[in-house]
Amino acid sequence: MISEALQRAREFEAQYGPHIPSSERPAFHATPTIGWMNDPNGFSIYRGEYHLFYQYHPYSNEWGPMHWGHLKSRDLILWERLPAALAPDQDYDAAGCFSGGAAELPDGRQLLMYTGVRRGHNADGFLQDIQTQCLAVGDGVNYEKWKGNPVLDGADLPKGGSTVDFRDPKVWREPDGTYYTVAGNRTADGSGAILLYQSADGFAWEFVRTLDRCRNQYGRMWECPDFFPLDGRHVLFTSPQEMNPVGLEFHAGNGTVCLIGDYAPDGAGFSRQSVQAIDYGLDFYAPQTLLTEDGRRVMIAWMQNWATVGGKPNPCRWFGQMTTPRELSVKDGRLVQSPVRELERYRGRRAAHRNIPVCGEINLPGIQGRVLDMTVTVRPIGNETYRWFRIRVAKDGEHETIIRYRPDQGTVKLDRTRSGLPHDVVHTRSFFADPGNGTIKLRIILDRFSLEVFVNDGEQAASAVIYTRQEAVAISFEAGGPALMDVEKYDLVFDGTGREA
Repeated sequence: MISEALQRAREFEAQYGPHIPSSERPAFHATPTIGWMNDPNGFSIYRGEYHLFYQYHPYSNEWGPMHWGHLKSRDLILWERLPAALAPDQDYDAAGCFSGGAAELPDGRQLLMYTGVRRGHNADGFLQDIQTQCLAVGDGVNYEKWKGNPVLDGADLPKGGSTVDFRDPKVWREPDGTYYTVAGNRTADGSGAILLYQSADGFAWEFVRTLDRCRNQYGRMWECPDFFPLDGRHVLFTSPQEMNPVGLEFHAGNGTVCLIGDYAPDGAGFSRQSVQAIDYGLDFYAPQTLLTEDGRRVMIAWMQNWATVGGKPNPCRWFGQMTTPRELSVKDGRLVQSPVRELERYRGRRAAHRNIPVCGEINLPGIQGRVLDMTVTVRPIGNETYRWFRIRVAKDGEHETIIRYRPDQGTVKLDRTRSGLPHDVVHTRSFFADPGNGTIKLRIILDRFSLEVFVNDGEQAASAVIYTRQEAVAISFEAGGPALMDVEKYDLVFDGTGREA
């Protein structure tokens, strides 16, 4: 049964969404039908297709009462728009349908698990959000909220757990048929924790354990968790709020953390062994993963930063986009990520240059554009190491976005100061990369309004949105000292074989 609130949202997006020209959107990064998008939700496979839901406010390009928008894809690159899946229309979710996950039930239906938010009074009489975990079941287009909602509430929290910060269940089904979900919570000391629950049927849930907690070391509230095995290890993702900066590894504010360790389900549980950021750029939050049918762990995230959401272009009928989906692995105890291989199917015209000497600024024939996949490898000439190397993309006489490498420091820096963002928001970020004796490999994905950089075959990744005018297509290279460079660039071409997001 479609509620009045959901029907209104569907009618609104159907009326106004199609009027946004494809030229005003990215070529292949997922965007909302209209209005606001944030966290990816329910990233999953259902009936052999990839489904991606998202936090959605169709009526404005600002955050508002959260709905669930809906996309699906056959290849993780081109996305088909589906009608909004959830709207805040029940007492337990009247203030919003917050983030969650999705799984396929044995009977062929799709199970959505999300956080329902309602307003209530605390012991002092003040209004506050009350967060519970809820279910909806459907056929891939239409979903009915479970009559037994909420299925997890304050009574299911460990002692000291907060009902105000209890959200973002990521649900999955194991091969033995058991369902699990991880959710973020705030503990009695005010810091974040990730809780694990299990269910025999996906509807009746019980608490298993606290997987990990931050004890106010890595931010405070931990939200948007994911937990999965990868290359013989277990990985726990979370997005902390109120992070303090830690060198060049973690920036202040809302960040992302990857915890890699081991998991003993019948013993001590999860034991973390390393901690790192997931993405080192300016815009990345709330990642979710799925396991493909051919065994790859693939991640997608909101390519935005809460501190920079005021930096919108004008006009702006949609706001928020997702990253390129990325394949994950663990190498030498660290997370490695690369664009999904499906992107290579859309490679068009190729331009390549080998052993190009660089000292000062140069341009190369065929190396330009705003929708492309480009790999640049830089190395010193002889025993003399260059001082720095810069790539300028989305460039014209007024605009540019810079990727800079300093081999003496082993740092990469993104600088979008002149990228066209109309507000004084964060524009630069630096991070460490393996010096490699002055040799570095940078794979750059450009898609009209974004830049993603993958360093040394994905040892680090960095994302940023840019709003440079689309006529700014020049790319140049510059070195402080002699260097040799290889460049291979492919235009990315989307010719109607799928539907653009």
